[in-house]
Amino acid sequence: MLYFFSVVKYNTPINHFTRKERFIMKKLFVILLTLCLTVSCFAGCAADAGSDLAYVKDKGVLVVGITDYAPMDFLDENGEWTGFDAEFARLVAAELGVEVQFQLIDWSKKFFELESKEIDAIWNGMTITDEVLLNTSCSDPYVVNAQVVVMNADTAANFTTAESLSGLVFAVEDESAGEGALTDAGIEGYIEVLDQATALMEVASGNADACVIDITMANAMTGEGTGYPNLAVAMSLTSEEYGIGFRKNSDLTAAVNEIMAELMAGGTLQALADKYSLTLAG
Repeated sequence: MLYFFSVVKYNTPINHFTRKERFIMKKLFVILLTLCLTVSCFAGCAADAGSDLAYVKDKGVLVVGITDYAPMDFLDENGEWTGFDAEFARLVAAELGVEVQFQLIDWSKKFFELESKEIDAIWNGMTITDEVLLNTSCSDPYVVNAQVVVMNADTAANFTTAESLSGLVFAVEDESAGEGALTDAGIEGYIEVLDQATALMEVASGNADACVIDITMANAMTGEGTGYPNLAVAMSLTSEEYGIGFRKNSDLTAAVNEIMAELMAGGTLQALADKYSLTLAG
């Protein structure tokens, strides 16, 4: 459009158009430019307010926010992400007709990562809490979990109540269900760490007396034949369920719930749970 009027200006005699005609043409140009900008604005707004499912399918990739958290998400010997949630996410992505991309996130910033579209889902053994329900469109529950106290195996039997834990120094993942469980139990002596794997290392190294992690990870990582044979579960603080977090009002939630129900009904998800010694919800 701008090029057209440039041609008129330089290749047409200046007196070819009357002053009134030139004024009208300028007005038409402004109107057309305004219409173009308005259409672009509405198109952008429509895209922002549109289907999250369509957004993911258009990209061809479902970006999943995770932490290093066995047995849900962890690196195998080839450096590839595996685990219950990793395999589950790949099954769902295949049904959606897209690839899956795993992205390590700071768990304390998971909701920001989701809303800013750095990721499309928080899928990492996330406990369904009031905070999760407030900040995400959460899927149906899929795995039963509990927050447990892990410490040196030779002292674990001495701690059976929340009161007996008083005075211990805990390591706990920042902004996690484990931190919430400690707070609910009235325990203030804890240090916040990046993830549950780090919490275990703090106990093993002697920097903390105990940690609070998911029982799913405790079962996979502590006791005879594991990476932490000298650590054991002392007691449970809570029972809970895992869910997948999508953006608020996202239509991905219903789509994934439908696929999840089919995988459960067909026995695929149960076989996966058996593989990783997990208990499905429901």
